[in-house]
Amino acid sequence: MAIEQIKMPQLGESVTEGTISKWLVSVGDTVNKYDPLAEVMTDKVNAEVPSSFSGKIVELIASEGETLEVGAVICTIEIEGQDRTPQETITKNQTEENVQESEVSAPNKARYSPAVLKLSAEHAIDLTQVSGSGAGGRITRKDLLAIIESGVVPTPQPKAEAIPTAPARNPVETAAPAQIDVPVSTGDIEIPVSGVRKAIAANMLRSKHEAPHAWTMVEVDVTNLVAYRNSIKSEFKTKEGFNLTFFAFFVKAVAQSLKEFPQMNSMWAGDKIIQKKDINISIAVATEDALYVPVIKHADEKTIKGIAREITELASKVRAGKLSSADMQGGTFTVNNTGSFGSVQSMGIINYPQAAILQVESIVKRPVVMDGNMIAVRDMVNLCLSLDHRVLDGLVCGRFLKRVKDILEATTKENTSIY
Repeated sequence: MAIEQIKMPQLGESVTEGTISKWLVSVGDTVNKYDPLAEVMTDKVNAEVPSSFSGKIVELIASEGETLEVGAVICTIEIEGQDRTPQETITKNQTEENVQESEVSAPNKARYSPAVLKLSAEHAIDLTQVSGSGAGGRITRKDLLAIIESGVVPTPQPKAEAIPTAPARNPVETAAPAQIDVPVSTGDIEIPVSGVRKAIAANMLRSKHEAPHAWTMVEVDVTNLVAYRNSIKSEFKTKEGFNLTFFAFFVKAVAQSLKEFPQMNSMWAGDKIIQKKDINISIAVATEDALYVPVIKHADEKTIKGIAREITELASKVRAGKLSSADMQGGTFTVNNTGSFGSVQSMGIINYPQAAILQVESIVKRPVVMDGNMIAVRDMVNLCLSLDHRVLDGLVCGRFLKRVKDILEATTKENTSIY
């Protein structure tokens, strides 16, 4: 008999921690190798953690709702025999010995993930004065984001004799933001914050805190586009088996414009800006209690039909709970269909670390002045762009939006193919 550990996997290249959203097994259960053990949620994806062994569950170390760093032990399994080869066992033991030695020689650094060290360095946070909320008191990125948001950043303390007398702070300024005193009355409903909601909150907070947001908008006359799509949508659905939505036309126009204005397809990387070669469009898909952002890869190389198919398939995966980590990775620019809810103007939060997000609002009929002296009812839509002003300036954003507008207004049956 042997006891083996199952650890928190890395579900993405930039993922440093995950939250156990639901255990799929209990202590005493017998599992086979590759059977799912738990559902894990990160700021990028929900996924199942498979068993690396066949055996019996001995202990569930992590609790549901608990956030742990990648590599932390989440449960243990009792197995009969060894699934590893002798060489694998030797390598594993040597690795564990090396880790133990490094923890003894540097006990403090062993507690900090690369994301925590990066944030602490950027904001001059003294980690020795921070209490961690992770497993075993580990300090997580969320702990530091809460401190940064509070505005009370712990810095290295001088010696006692060098501390000058200072006026007392207002209690509001020093209060920890983790616990907020909200009055609760009879009939109020307290809803626990789910793991996915915590991840969304952390990612949105990081985006707003780190990226200086700016905002701009253009209105587009899509009368010809609406007429073209409406004239072929029934035939298309019968032939292809899925809907031809207006959104597919907008995504295609954005992808084409990104190819012509590659600065928009960039990311901030501290001492440099990374201009991405591939044009991978992230699209926002909402469920009843969460928001997911799957990616249409190489959107500039796809037809309107191909984009429409991917939108349908990705949305179906989200709503069926089958979205994979690969479906969420690699996005370079986000397009959000806020118009599906009837919105006509909105300011999106950038999908970090991308440099911009475009909100496609609702298509509405409005009176428009035509040819200088005529008023006509036209199908109009607002395109609202939020941008990271470290990466992008108004000039390139204005030209980019104008190009998207020109493409959409020129979309007709005569000069636009969906295939």
